[in-house]
Amino acid sequence: MVALCDQAGTVRAGEELDLARLQPFLREHFGHSGPVSVEQFPSGHSNLTYLVRLGDERVGSREVVLRRPPFGSKVRSAHDMAREYRVLSKLHAAYPVAPKALLYCDDLSILNAPFYLMEPIRGMILRRDPPPDMPFSPETARRLSEAFVDNLARLHQLDYSAIGLADLGKPQGYLERQVKGWIERYGNSKTHDLPEVEPISAWLSEHMPVSHEAALIHNDYKYDNVVLDPTDPTKIVGVLDWEMCTLGDPLTDLGTALAYWADPQDSEEFQEIRSVPTTLPGTLTRAQLVDRYAAATGRGHGLDHGLDTRDMVFYLTFARFKVAVIIQQIYYRYAQGLTQDARFAAMPERIHTLLRASWHCAESGTI
Repeated sequence: MVALCDQAGTVRAGEELDLARLQPFLREHFGHSGPVSVEQFPSGHSNLTYLVRLGDERVGSREVVLRRPPFGSKVRSAHDMAREYRVLSKLHAAYPVAPKALLYCDDLSILNAPFYLMEPIRGMILRRDPPPDMPFSPETARRLSEAFVDNLARLHQLDYSAIGLADLGKPQGYLERQVKGWIERYGNSKTHDLPEVEPISAWLSEHMPVSHEAALIHNDYKYDNVVLDPTDPTKIVGVLDWEMCTLGDPLTDLGTALAYWADPQDSEEFQEIRSVPTTLPGTLTRAQLVDRYAAATGRGHGLDHGLDTRDMVFYLTFARFKVAVIIQQIYYRYAQGLTQDARFAAMPERIHTLLRASWHCAESGTI
């Protein structure tokens, strides 16, 4: 089962850590006198994640995970290491699938950027397709998709004040600020003239629903941010990438999950850009996810607890637009030569597909 677990590998060119400065810091705080080695987790497009090994078999060893901002990023609010560390240091005890934070460092003389360390979470991460040696039966796919949405509902039902995160965000006016902010972020990172941006922006401003009761939200909840038990892939053992966690409208979080979720009947171009295996037989559809979430949280209307379809059209339209802007910001860094990650070269096509899907959702009135 070890082979199914997510593995770190060679550090990408231009994203190396300065071991001459990092080693003394780690030895001071963790007490290991042996060598220090670093590998990098290959996926993810934002904050960078490394596996750091302290010591060796002879003197005893330990592994920790290091998170730092991407090289060349100008969007400081999206890469606030102190904030991400604080969230995890409060959250883990109440929501154990969140990583356990260990240490925060704001001394720029170490890595020229703030960073933090956390305990590794061992397990399997699903990306575009399941591992070939782990076939997913329809029953497994169904139970996993149910666990996925149930786990999101569990997060939204936490008492964030009791956890100590009541000051994490400003829920009042959250949705309005989000819509305005993401429209502005697109303008600040624009590299192409895409015709859908203007009508989507206008539609979102005109169709904004009344915000729901505030909750602690992840803001990037999707299959490849979830760690699964390789012996039981329907069991979630970790949730990663908390950099955008805040207090806000929980349906924006559900909308984000739906934005990454391709249904079997979706257009071919949308199916082609999917990054997670949501079209496997047995997997819940977007509509079924919404129904299950509503039943789990009681946030629906009427006896059947169903969420207002018109509201979910807005949240999915907005989420697809937001994901497109996130990718646009990443591509902007690549276009400016601030990162050399070759994966970013094909991003404009993905951005345009997401914008077309966003506008289709608004025009059709369906999710």
